Amino acid sequence: MKALEPLVRRIFFFGAFIFAVLAAVEKIANVFRTSLLKPYTPHDLLEWSVIALVFVIAMQLHQIRLLLSSKP
Repeated sequence: MKALEPLVRRIFFFGAFIFAVLAAVEKIANVFRTSLLKPYTPHDLLEWSVIALVFVIAMQLHQIRLLLSSKP
């Protein structure tokens, strides 16, 4: 379980980064009156990115709390 948490945090963090990059690329494509991801707007992609980052922050704060509580 201890090895799984850092992996999940990294996956969520990189996923959030990818969604943010996709949102920027989609916004640039929208400027040229085209779309790369038809059903998703840049706003939707940024929302998913923020949701993933909130989970990363929550998991990181939980890990910090566990580390601080184990110290004498």
